[in-house]
Amino acid sequence: MTVSLADFIVSEVNVGVFVVDRSYQLLLWNRFMAHHSGIASGDAVGRSLFELFPDLPQKWLAKKIDSVFVLKNFAFTSWEQRPYLFRFAHNRPITGGIDFMRQNFTFMPVRNDEGEVEAVGVTLIDATDSAIYQTMLHTAMQKLEESSNRDGLTSVFNRRYVDMRLHDEIQRIERYHVEPFSVLLFDLDHFKKINDTYGHLAGDEVLREVARRTQAVLREPDVFGRYGGEEFILILPQTDAEGARAAAERIRFEIAADSVTSGDDKITVTASIGVSEFVPGVTTAEAVVAQADTALYASKHAGRNRVTVYSPQQPASA
Repeated sequence: MTVSLADFIVSEVNVGVFVVDRSYQLLLWNRFMAHHSGIASGDAVGRSLFELFPDLPQKWLAKKIDSVFVLKNFAFTSWEQRPYLFRFAHNRPITGGIDFMRQNFTFMPVRNDEGEVEAVGVTLIDATDSAIYQTMLHTAMQKLEESSNRDGLTSVFNRRYVDMRLHDEIQRIERYHVEPFSVLLFDLDHFKKINDTYGHLAGDEVLREVARRTQAVLREPDVFGRYGGEEFILILPQTDAEGARAAAERIRFEIAADSVTSGDDKITVTASIGVSEFVPGVTTAEAVVAQADTALYASKHAGRNRVTVYSPQQPASA
């Protein structure tokens, strides 16, 4: 018997092709589907698709096929919407992070001579390569974005990112009327002396260790960053001034609890901290940081290694 060109293409093309009727019985099962499923065409045709593959998302897939019968039009789905329907193996490296073949599908109406849809043809395209490359690109972009938000020395957030989060927090409060937040601003006492005495490499080690100790006592939603030089900033969501004072005291104690080791040197480190609570409708992002800076100046002026909560009576910092 002569095989038509169309039959030959459907059989040999490197794309999955199968056809189902209204009861989801298979009318065609090409070589690609047979190879990847391990079910020969003769064993598949005439049987229910969902009996052969009970792990298929039956409700979703049946609705997709039925829509082609009802609307008499094409339907589509990509691996980004649903990674796969059939649990087919792929031949890509395991390092690609893909469990099963990623699949794009097209659902096509198959019409009879009267133009009525009597079956639905489905094509399956292996999109695993595209999925791997796109996932790798997405991961690389995420890492790039993350690195652009981090301070290169301490790995905490940088000033640009903290300023952005500060404005986001204010918008959240104004929109949802949630509890206010507080800002902590602190820097290391006599840090210039540390650099002059032990060297800048030791000073860098002190900054990294202070960042590590501070992060150890923070909550998950807190935003901690380096604001410049030896100065750090902390946003405490849903925390009033008294709660922020308690957090500041924990941080101050943690920083001063033990000396920082740099080579053979043991370096004593303390911090002065200023606290300011954001007041909706009164302070702006810039104002709440300026108030924390004023309180920080008061801590320095009062002898250092202490916490001060902002009050309007405090003299402005230089």
